[in-house]
Amino acid sequence: MTLPRTPLMLALLSALAFAQTPIARADDVADTPQATPLATVQVSASRDKGYRADSSQIDTFGSFGNAPLHDTPAAVSVITRDQIDDRQPRTLSELARSDAALGDNYAPVGYYQDIAIRGFALDLATGYRLNDLTLTGEQLLPLEDKQRVEILKGLGGLEAGVVAPGGLINYVSKRPAEVRTATLGTDSHGSRYAAVDIGGWLSPTFGVRVNAAHEDMHSYVDHANGRRSFFSLAADWKISPNATLQLDTDYQTSGQRSVSGYQLLGGTTLPAHPSRTRMLGFEPWQQPVGIHASNSTARFNYRLSNNWSAQVSAGHSRSKIDDNVAFAYGCFYSPACASGATPGYFFAPNGDYDVYDYRSPDDTRQNDEVRAVLKGSFNTGTVGHEISLGASAFRRTLDQRPYVYDYVGTANISQVDPPYFAPSPNQAGPSARTLSSWQHSLFALDRMHLGAHWQLLAGGRFVRLHERAYDDAGVLQRDTRLDKALPQAAVMWQPTAPLTAYLSYSEGLSLGGQAPYWTSNGGTTLAPLLSHQIEAGVKYDWSDVLSLTTALYRIRQPYQFAQPDSTAEGFTFAQRGDEVHSGLELDAAGRVSPDLRLTASVNLIRARAQNTGTPSYEGHQIVNVPRLRTAVYLDYRLPFAHDLSLLGGWRYASANPATPDGVTSVPAYNVFDAGLRYGTRWHGHALTWRLNVDNLFDHFYWRDTGSAYGDSYLFPGAPRLARLSLTAAF
Repeated sequence: MTLPRTPLMLALLSALAFAQTPIARADDVADTPQATPLATVQVSASRDKGYRADSSQIDTFGSFGNAPLHDTPAAVSVITRDQIDDRQPRTLSELARSDAALGDNYAPVGYYQDIAIRGFALDLATGYRLNDLTLTGEQLLPLEDKQRVEILKGLGGLEAGVVAPGGLINYVSKRPAEVRTATLGTDSHGSRYAAVDIGGWLSPTFGVRVNAAHEDMHSYVDHANGRRSFFSLAADWKISPNATLQLDTDYQTSGQRSVSGYQLLGGTTLPAHPSRTRMLGFEPWQQPVGIHASNSTARFNYRLSNNWSAQVSAGHSRSKIDDNVAFAYGCFYSPACASGATPGYFFAPNGDYDVYDYRSPDDTRQNDEVRAVLKGSFNTGTVGHEISLGASAFRRTLDQRPYVYDYVGTANISQVDPPYFAPSPNQAGPSARTLSSWQHSLFALDRMHLGAHWQLLAGGRFVRLHERAYDDAGVLQRDTRLDKALPQAAVMWQPTAPLTAYLSYSEGLSLGGQAPYWTSNGGTTLAPLLSHQIEAGVKYDWSDVLSLTTALYRIRQPYQFAQPDSTAEGFTFAQRGDEVHSGLELDAAGRVSPDLRLTASVNLIRARAQNTGTPSYEGHQIVNVPRLRTAVYLDYRLPFAHDLSLLGGWRYASANPATPDGVTSVPAYNVFDAGLRYGTRWHGHALTWRLNVDNLFDHFYWRDTGSAYGDSYLFPGAPRLARLSLTAAF
């Protein structure tokens, strides 16, 4: 029998050998070589914490000082690598199912997607981060090279400056490690998937890690098959005991036809017999949406002393989109809408919709950011201080060509495929800079330890924003300049080590929305929005492998909406009154027993508009914000077959409003998922089989009633889908 050569086994064998050595007699000592004392060897082991994480980058270099999640006065959840591997998500929409505080917000199949946190849609320009540096959200965000995904729920003003109030998503790259795995996969629609993860330390001080993947996607929507290819490289260099450099870069190219969403019939009625597999507006000349994206980060860390350290980091993110779609939208040209009784920006009452040839090639978005942070600790009398001081500069540009958006025909939702319509003969114009935005910031945070049980956090970010927007001819249309201080404060009470209670207050700033074209001030961008949040929470470590958290929050910002009025268009886009989201979140993550691990979350939210001057819009839940969401995922290892685990999930959302007056909502839904994981060995190589079945009972549901550029859409949830994968170590 061959014993495993683990550190613990080697230590036991050494001790056993020493115990069996005969004791020398005193007269033999002179003739016996003397043993040389060796340094003490410490043997340690870590317990499997299941789906539980202890820390995040947001805590380490961001808004809350250098502290573990347990000591962070905010709701931060982490989707671990184990969860990603076991659930096999491919898109942001699928990833968002992990937490009840998250939901889709205009997330079409075949296109880049957006989500909402606590009922607020994330800003694609600033709401997504890679290694805590801003990236362009207008891309398909790959997961093969990610170690975890961190979710800050609530205001991130101190962390990111000008950002939507819902929160932030931070993707954390895998670091170099001794790993060599390959994964092959398929699904019930015939997709093909392959990925490799290879890493190692080329020397004691320099390591690399490479991830690559290719996927041929066979979509459940007709005519929406696609493909993507991905490559990433990570490198760590331990320059000295005090200095390290971390580099990451990736590139992905993808192509897939974008799937248009449904709209309310006549602006008030849900489609009676919607199809999850039908591509509305399909025309054979419709090209795939091509997205070419690259992201790079560099982080230099230097330890100045035992109590002081510094980090300088830089990030570059670029996404070029060739947008092509035969777009199903409105009913302006349908005879069923000729009377004017039905708004032209909804489908007709009989299901008619217009088809547009939309082409916007070379739509290029670029984010660049540099940041420097100094962290240290010291005492003033009996008060201990942990401070963070920093500065950052962030630039975002947008280059676009005058797009083609031409009506080509009218179809009906009852048609399997619409009639053939000839494409527009028009072509896109030359590329021009349409947006240039600079954001300079100074930020500071002081975590004060007031005795053994109390901590006080106080800090803020000063933001200077300068943003210019141009039309297709390069003429300046908007010049936004503002300076704003965004404070943040929290008090924490820790009566015992496992328990932390906190109360926090923060302010945030986000850009105003652009008025829909069908309003009297169409195209106008409104003033920036100041948001306020107060949050109280409790975090309890039931054990070192199971954490329970709860948070009670209230977020308030000005309400933006198309206000009915007496103008010729009938609406004016305005900021009036307040949008208030008050909610309760409950979360659990970790290992309940040696064989059972889970993540579970509940989000109960009351999102209302008040003092808007439009009584019919008040007293109702905000559009696309269900009052209740739950998300539960289990991993149960069979006691009589430890190589085999059962996986299961349950997702619930209550009725979801689809109109601001509360008249129309999509029904509540329950969706159940199931799966298996089997680990074995073949010729000394570890093999892991995974089978996941999403929407086990093939239930129809509307997953999204969100909006884009002021227009509202309905997206059905995916039908039953089975994914099978095999991961082999080599």
